[in-house]
Amino acid sequence: MTDVKDLELHLDRGRAESFGSIAVEYDKHRSPFPDELIADLAKIQPDRVLDVASGTGRVGRQLGAHGIAALSVELDPRMAEVARAHGIETEVARFEEWDARSRSFDLVTIGDAWHWFEPAAGVAKIGQVLRKGGTLARFFNTHALPENLLESFESIYAKLAPKVIVHGKLPAKIEWKDPLESSPLFANHEKRVYEWKRSFDADGWIGLTNTFSDHQRMDPAERAKLFESLHAAISFLGGRFVATGKTYALFAKRV
Repeated sequence: MTDVKDLELHLDRGRAESFGSIAVEYDKHRSPFPDELIADLAKIQPDRVLDVASGTGRVGRQLGAHGIAALSVELDPRMAEVARAHGIETEVARFEEWDARSRSFDLVTIGDAWHWFEPAAGVAKIGQVLRKGGTLARFFNTHALPENLLESFESIYAKLAPKVIVHGKLPAKIEWKDPLESSPLFANHEKRVYEWKRSFDADGWIGLTNTFSDHQRMDPAERAKLFESLHAAISFLGGRFVATGKTYALFAKRV
């Protein structure tokens, strides 16, 4: 596995492109983005929306519930196939190399994916396709487990997968290092946090965890053993729990 710092995840293309093999599971288990965030996007009343690195079209479907159609761009054809099955118009390409064919948009969304972009190329491409006065919205979900379950998980990971992130712990502080803030193409930078809750049983949490790229890169036998232990820990502590979620969002305007 390539050793890449969090801010350089885009360099690990094997990890960045690991989701297609579990496209159906990804679509089933990933947490939706909070209704409050989608409502804020809908308030912009955009005429043309581009959802970038769209995966299985989750953002497009949530916007569609507000009567807003989005064009999606997705790198992996297997993820795109699932999005199209949900009725989302999807073009297959790596965004930095995507041919926009002179099209422009007044809202660009990027959900759970900005860290997979080469920063300078991503900023430049967004600057090309986003109309002046348009809005860029980047956001990602995090989950926090109950303290007793998190302690159990940390012990399990330390023993079975010490190099893998224990998902389920909210960061004490988010260090924003945002290349858009130094770009003359963007202004009116704003950060928002949306809080929500989601109930999981053991199968649901394992299903979500299986969609994380660091777990996908594990040896299958080691991953199976890890999941067996996580499942047992959840079952021992009651079989169901409520995770506290936070969605961190960054907004910017094209100048």
